[in-house]
Amino acid sequence: MEKFKHKYRIQSARLRNWDYANDAAYFITICTKNRINYFGNIVHTHRDAMHLSEIGEIAKNEWLKTAEIRPDMNLLLDEFVVMPNHFHAIIIIGKNKYNTTINTAKNKFGPQSKNLASIIRGFKSAVTIYARKNNLEFDWQPRYYDHIIRNQIEFDRIKRYINRNPANW
Repeated sequence: MEKFKHKYRIQSARLRNWDYANDAAYFITICTKNRINYFGNIVHTHRDAMHLSEIGEIAKNEWLKTAEIRPDMNLLLDEFVVMPNHFHAIIIIGKNKYNTTINTAKNKFGPQSKNLASIIRGFKSAVTIYARKNNLEFDWQPRYYDHIIRNQIEFDRIKRYINRNPANW
């Protein structure tokens, strides 16, 4: 493991040589800190359903605003689900003025803008700000999981996984 300023550094989980501003479909998972069920709970009935808490509703609504507040990124929100302690989504970044040139440079540390990381940061920040302003106990796990969806078969499989997630809880 590498050290930075005499401290161990966690290696990036991002794909090397991939620009996360590229037009592509991405599967993301974001978890709450210590996997605490802040977002609500699953009620197992004939239709397994997620019953959202106040902060769960905010997470859902903030996600739904994502494309609207970033119109210059040509975003398309596909399937998503807010689970008790995590969030799954498919987001598609379309061609836009920030990704029209091919960039195979290594991912850079530092401020991220107009890419997947900036979208996730904005989403997590909006939910956290609401929680703090309303004295709600809430915190995110640092980082997030992402997967670049490479073909239609994978896209369909991930979409089914997201849809079935409450029933499989």
